[in-house]
Parts: sequence; structure tokens; C-alpha cells
Amino acid sequence: MTDLRPKKIVVVGIGYVGLSNAVLLAQHNDVTAIDLSSERVDMVNARKCPIIDAELEEFLSTRTLNIDATTDLMAALVGADIVLIATPTDYDANTNFFDISSVEKIAVIASQHAPDATIVIKSTIPVGCVEQLRKLTDNPNIIFSPEFLREGRALYDNLNPSRIIVGDTSERARAFAQLLVQGAEKPDIPVLFTGPSEAEAIKLFANTYLAMRVAFFNELDSYSIAHGLDARQIIDGVGLDPRIGSHYNNPSFGYGGYCLPKDTKQLLANYALVPQNLITAIVDANRTRKDFLAEQILSRSPKVVGIHRLVMKAGSDNFRQSSIQGIMKRIKSKGIEVIVYEPALNEETFFGSRVVTDLSAFKDEADVIVANRLSGELHDVHAKVFTRDLFGAD
Repeated sequence: MTDLRPKKIVVVGIGYVGLSNAVLLAQHNDVTAIDLSSERVDMVNARKCPIIDAELEEFLSTRTLNIDATTDLMAALVGADIVLIATPTDYDANTNFFDISSVEKIAVIASQHAPDATIVIKSTIPVGCVEQLRKLTDNPNIIFSPEFLREGRALYDNLNPSRIIVGDTSERARAFAQLLVQGAEKPDIPVLFTGPSEAEAIKLFANTYLAMRVAFFNELDSYSIAHGLDARQIIDGVGLDPRIGSHYNNPSFGYGGYCLPKDTKQLLANYALVPQNLITAIVDANRTRKDFLAEQILSRSPKVVGIHRLVMKAGSDNFRQSSIQGIMKRIKSKGIEVIVYEPALNEETFFGSRVVTDLSAFKDEADVIVANRLSGELHDVHAKVFTRDLFGAD
């Protein structure tokens, strides 16, 4: 029988992945969350959520959780049973690989200062990374467990996971998986134990498949625009095939966000010595889509283009790698003025574009309003709006 006595767990990184896991595990364990940002640390200690996520906000403010936050990693590591790493691993275009320096640094420190702890990596990493880290640290207790979270619904997806995957078959791995099951609300969660490299590959292939689906329906939409067809009718008909279904079918300006752009490029890099065509096409399709839509916007001959919201989806404050930024760059390269309306921004400019905080002034000034996802606040200027949101969904 697995030991479910409360564990001392250290979670490094208070982003979507780190905070949602910290809150999930803090229902039954003693959790210390670590972050470089003292502002985020203070918010968590005040039971306020530093990111937009309805379930996280509710749990932090109303639930009894054994969680505290600090910037002092060394103090937190003393006596730790589990160290969960959830630091960013952005794709580095220069090296054609993930920048895993933050993960590597924490793995080394944790191996030295908490040698008996199980080190669980939740950050997305390239295939073969765990094996390299085990050799680097001389620590066999490093494992990888991928996340499959949506922005704005990170805790919900941890409470109701589609599956739990742990890249190890040891008793440590099974004990960690049981902690995730214990914290979840969904019954009968599929749990899969694999090799470390297989788990790393699962994450990259899963996200690349989703990117492929986004790219497919975007190219269907581009064809419809070019030939004057009703894209929604075609998508509805295609989606009625039960083998295809109606998920991930709403056209957009391209796939973006925390995971899909970097994960598809990382998987492509892992194919360096393996013949392939499809993975390259998925990466290239995103660029082609943005080129095509930028041309559609420019064909309206606007003097000022307004970007309505940079965030990827409703209920999110993330606009890192949002696809609409690619549209912005292409329009600006033609000498067209671009203004931005984004309540989540506090700056006066965004990459050289003026930020307009008054929605009415924004609507009046823009000749074309570009919106990745439609909002009710744009109904009165519908004739100005350029969007490919056919279903009103993310």
C-alpha cells in the first residue's frame, strides 16, 4: 500500500504549472512554493492568485491549504521529500533547442541539498533530458511528469486530468502519481508509467498533434477565404465525422501561447537525424497562415490597424507568443500604424505600438480592428472587425 502520509514538497516556479500543482498537492501535503518574484510570493502568502485562473483564485482564497511561498530555495530544501521543478523552458532559436538552464540549475542544487528527495520535472524538456540530468547530477531520482494544462484552467485540469503520466517505473514514481490522484477530484484517472525519454516524447507529440489540428482547420479556412466559401459550413460538415469530431476546429491567426509554438519546434529539432515531412509542415503552416491573413487585412488599405486584445483566449492574462503578434509585425513592416487595446497591459507601448486604454477611443481611431477572438464589446463596430473566430470559442 502506498504511503499517503503528508509529504514535504517544494515547488519551484509559481506560473500556471507550478502554482496549480502546488495548490493541488497542498490539499494533503505541506507545500513550499519558490519563485524569484517577491511580488508573486507575497500574493500567494496573502492567498491571492498572481495569474488569472478561476479555480486557483477560489482555492487560494477559500480552501484550507498547507502552502506558503518564499524566495529562499536553500531553506525550503531542508528535509524535502519531493522537489517539483516548474521553471520556464523557452525555445532558443539560436541553439535550435529548449533553454533548460533553469531546470538544470535547480536539479543540481536539489540533488546536492536534498539528496534523498524525489526530483520531479514538470517543465517541458527535450527528449533525453532526464537521462542527461541523471548523469550530470549522479542522481537517479530525477523523473519527468508532463503536464497537459489549458491557460486559465490550469487547476481545473489538474483536478480533472485526462491522464497522469510519470516517466519512471520506480516506487518513487508510483508514490508521486498517487499524490496527484489523491489531490484530484476526477475518479478513475488513467495512470501510465513509462521510461523518461518516452514521457518527454509524449508531451511533445501530444502538443504537436494539437498544433497540427489547429493548422489544418486554419488552412481549411484560408482556402475558404480564397474561394469565397463559407468556412463554418465546411467545418461543421467535416466535424460530424465521429473520427474527426468538433474539437480544436475554430479558426484563428495561428497556434500560439506557452506550449505549442515551442514544443513543435523542439520536436522538429529532435528529428534532426530522422526523415520526416509532417513536423516541418506543421511549423511552417503557422507562418504561412499569418502571412495570408496579414495580406487580407492590408487589402482593406487601412491607415491605422487596431489590435483588440493580445491574450490568446478568454479568461487568460497570457499573451506570450500569441499569434496576433505575428500579424502585428507583418502589418507594421508595411508602414501601417498599429495601436493596441489590452487591459492586461500596464505599459504605454507594446513593441513600439501605442497602447490605447480607452476602448471608445480605440474603436474610433482604428480603421480595421483585428481580433483573434470576438467579444461582445465589438458588436457596435462589427464592420471594422477582422476576425476568423467562427464559433465564438477558444
